[in-house]
Amino acid sequence: MGHLQAEQANKYLQQFWDEQITPTLVDYIRIANVSPAFDPDWKKNGHMDSAKELALSWLKEHQPKGSKIIVDEQPGRTPILFLEVEGDSEDTVLLYGHFDKQPEMTGWMEGFGPWQPVLHEDKLYGRGGADDGYAMFAAVAAIRALQEQNISLPRLVVLIEFSEESGSPDLPFYCDHYRDLIGEVSLVVCLDSGALNYDQMWLTTSLRGMLSLIVRVDTLTEGVHSGDSSGALPSSFRVLRALLDRLEDAETGSFKLKELYVDIPDNRREQAKQVANVLGEGVFTEYPTVTGLAPVSANWDEFILLKNWYPSLSYISSEGMPTPLKAGNVLRPFTSLGLSFRLPPTLAAEQVAAKIKTLLTENPPYGAKVTVEINGMASGWNAPEERPWFRQLMDDCSVQWFGKPALYTGQGGSIPFMTMLGERFPDADFVITGVLGPKSNAHGPNEFLHLPFAKKLTGCIAQILADVRDYKQRS
Repeated sequence: MGHLQAEQANKYLQQFWDEQITPTLVDYIRIANVSPAFDPDWKKNGHMDSAKELALSWLKEHQPKGSKIIVDEQPGRTPILFLEVEGDSEDTVLLYGHFDKQPEMTGWMEGFGPWQPVLHEDKLYGRGGADDGYAMFAAVAAIRALQEQNISLPRLVVLIEFSEESGSPDLPFYCDHYRDLIGEVSLVVCLDSGALNYDQMWLTTSLRGMLSLIVRVDTLTEGVHSGDSSGALPSSFRVLRALLDRLEDAETGSFKLKELYVDIPDNRREQAKQVANVLGEGVFTEYPTVTGLAPVSANWDEFILLKNWYPSLSYISSEGMPTPLKAGNVLRPFTSLGLSFRLPPTLAAEQVAAKIKTLLTENPPYGAKVTVEINGMASGWNAPEERPWFRQLMDDCSVQWFGKPALYTGQGGSIPFMTMLGERFPDADFVITGVLGPKSNAHGPNEFLHLPFAKKLTGCIAQILADVRDYKQRS
């Protein structure tokens, strides 16, 4: 099979990243290929086609030996891109990434922007470089580094989708359509996750589910002068606030609906303690908080579980409230809020969606009109418990490329692809990792890709592909 010569591979990967990947990522960041959920006219606007052509052109130029490129775009669906690489066994390793992006977001630093790539202090700023445009390039680089040393490989399938940020609505169709191409997967390598520092490889062990909805309260058919109505008529905002109090304790952020909680597995609690022992208060100070802000919990292993295993609620949008400079002194006719729930990894989203909707709409105060529109739902994922050979391989790869063993943690976000694959390949092992480390700020302003970390992580992926069968057979 051959053993990866890390020094030679590192030299190759450093050069390949500098000359072939980073300049292409600069071009990729310039393309505003916002995911369809945020751009209903995505096909007409053409940004997705531009991103697809950039990916396809680069793949053809740097295509690994013994590989085949498959690109498809079924009517009414986003594209899908596969790279199939011949191997010397029937075992298939599936490597995953996506090429669509979150919308712009406000708050970018002066001179920076979502479609304005900026290289600054070993970081490449701009939307989509870290989440998750780098993944395809890193996967190909790892494969080429192994082929350069004539190291035998398992069969590889690189899958790049274009609708992940919309909840991957097209992915189940394509996975069924290309079931034979994908084959029986023994290892999944997902490059769309995060890290809690840039000092070692991080493995994601769980992902929270999500439920997004819009709740609207109407009390009037049109706005009325507040001097003539307030106090006598109920405020739509106050009614909505009362409805939210049915769900959430405003003092603590905990939920009154106990069905939203699950029993956290002992191994995940232990991993949270290990991370807290390494990072301490760094798990909190990585966030861009205002001066004096306190965390919900200063028990750091509990802090980690709060953002990875406990349910939470974020208020992400509003309608019916004008900006302060344009607000008339009126009792507004309605208030609408967008709510985003993060659900524990082992909780089925469908199990609680109906209960939340009933809780918000049943017997509203003053008989106000309340409507709830559910516009997104996905269950979470909890990886199978890591086997000893797997942990040893991850530690050895991390030590080789970073000088420190790997660490394991849950992530608070969702990757719908992982839930689907976990159900489809229950016996597969999962390497869920990524470059979204401290302050990299995916989905927000000033997103960046930490280039030195991305290069080392690419080396880890190469070594995993080279050694996984050997470690597994020795177990």
